[in-house]
Amino acid sequence: MTEKILILDFGSQYTQLIARRIREIGVYSEVRAFDMTEAEIREFDPKGIILSGGPESVTEGASPRAAAVVFELGIPVLGICYGMQTMATQLGGSVTTSNSREFGYAEVVVHEQGKLLKDLIDRKENGQPVLDVWMSHGDKVSSMPKGFALMASTPSCPIAAMADDERQFYGLQFHPEVTHTLKGLDI
Repeated sequence: MTEKILILDFGSQYTQLIARRIREIGVYSEVRAFDMTEAEIREFDPKGIILSGGPESVTEGASPRAAAVVFELGIPVLGICYGMQTMATQLGGSVTTSNSREFGYAEVVVHEQGKLLKDLIDRKENGQPVLDVWMSHGDKVSSMPKGFALMASTPSCPIAAMADDERQFYGLQFHPEVTHTLKGLDI
């Protein structure tokens, strides 16, 4: 098996759907608990890691975190919702509780496509590329870690997607695994 993706589960209701979508594109994946040890992660030898969403808030001191090795292996890492928030926090960014929770359909304006969103667009509005997505969050990344660029935003979530193409770290506040995100399977 040459390609396998490790999905670290932070308790999202969509974690099994993430695994299914990865398998639908012909790549093996396994879901494991977020607290998998460094030794277990190294033994699994993933070609990429996905950090799932979850019900916790990274603004709480004892909230779940990914093992530091996740960001040291030199492989692509995709954080989805809570996964993006813990990535941001662990790498030096910050997360705050949002004044406006987003749950359901949203339109994200794409500012920079980078490698992850390259050539993905549902339509243009006012000359800006827009993606139709599904959001489900109460917290949001308020400042990105060093090295990250803004990929997309909504009016109530200024950092809806971020990327560090050099290190291959990506964060999406929206859920690409659900069919409501029209380009989700492409992502």
